[in-house]
Amino acid sequence: MRQTLNELIARMPFNRLLGLRVARTHRDGITIECTLREELHNMAGVLHGGVTATLADAAVGMAIHHHFKGVRRATTVEMKINYFLPIDHGKVRARAHLIRTGSTLCVGRVDIFDARKRLAGAALVTYMLLPNA
Repeated sequence: MRQTLNELIARMPFNRLLGLRVARTHRDGITIECTLREELHNMAGVLHGGVTATLADAAVGMAIHHHFKGVRRATTVEMKINYFLPIDHGKVRARAHLIRTGSTLCVGRVDIFDARKRLAGAALVTYMLLPNA
């Protein structure tokens, strides 16, 4: 299943540009990661907040895809993120937990970890389930 999710994530040009990949699947979500490189830094020389937000958003989106086995489409409707620590090297991981999967909305919590496995941020992401085409 992880290989299928990685193939899906690689089909999205922006995710491919960031180098996102699914590291692990869990019963209640997934973990995605990317390796920090210079192009992903902000002016302070640390991981750009937009990359971190993208990791959180993509982690919940992929967790929903995994949960519904790819048969439901969904789109982001809201996201709230807190940044705790700057990340300046190594891999950054986003561990998504689906905390509510309803008939029209799904809510996921994401924990962001740096290369030393320190909690560097947290997000709450809401997705709307779309009608099947």
